[in-house]
Amino acid sequence: MKAPLLTGLIDRRILLNFRAAPEVVNQLLPHPFRAQQVQGMAIVGICLIRLRHERIKGLPPVFGLASENGAHRIAVEWEANGHLHSGVYIPRRDTSSAVNALVGNQLLGIHYHSTFLVAEAGGRYAISFQSADGTQLTVKAQETDVWPTTSLFADQDQASDFFRRGAAGYSPRASGAGFDGVELQTTQWKVSPLAVQHVSSSFFADSSRFPVGSVVFDNALLMRDVSHDWKRLPAL
Repeated sequence: MKAPLLTGLIDRRILLNFRAAPEVVNQLLPHPFRAQQVQGMAIVGICLIRLRHERIKGLPPVFGLASENGAHRIAVEWEANGHLHSGVYIPRRDTSSAVNALVGNQLLGIHYHSTFLVAEAGGRYAISFQSADGTQLTVKAQETDVWPTTSLFADQDQASDFFRRGAAGYSPRASGAGFDGVELQTTQWKVSPLAVQHVSSSFFADSSRFPVGSVVFDNALLMRDVSHDWKRLPAL
C-alpha cells in the first residue's frame, strides 16, 4: 500500500442509499466491476461530504482546504490477482472547490465544479447542489434514532458494516483508460440514521440509466467529526 495521499477531517458525511435492480446497474458498470447485492438488490447512492483541513499528508492543518462534495456511488465487487474485492464505483464526483476540481482530476478521477447550498440546524439538514451540465440533487433530512422498517438492512449496524467494508472507491481516470482508486481510512467509524423527508437526484431520475421503478430510496446514514486519510490503491 502506498503512503497516505491526503488527510483531514470529515466534518459531516451523509450517505443516501438506494436499492436498484442489479440487471440495470450491471449495464452501467464497466469491466471488471459488477453490482454487489443485498437480498438480491444492488445498492447505489450519493455521498454528501464536507471536508475540513483537507491537505497533503504531512502538512499542518492551517494549509488545509474546506469543501462540500458529492459522489455518486455504486456498491461493486471485482476480481483482481485471484482475489474477490468489494468497494464502490464512483461514476461522478461534484465539488464546491475549484482547487478540488483541478487537483482532483489529476489524482482521484473526474470532478465537476458545482454550486452547493447547505443549511444545518438542530439536527436538520437541507443540502442541494447543481452543476453546469444540469446534474442536481436535493435532500431534506433530520437526525433520528429509528431505523426504517422498509430498508433492505435489518438495522443500522448491518448497514454500517456493509458501507464500512466499501471504503475502497474507484473512478474513471480524467484522461486515458482505466480506473484510479483511493481508500478511506479512519479509526473512528460511527454512523447514525437519518430520516429523509425529501430526496431528488437527476442522476437516478434519468430513465435512460434507470427505467421507472428500477431504483428506490432505502436509507440514509450520518457521520460527524471523523479524522481520516485517503490512501491510493493500485490502478485497475
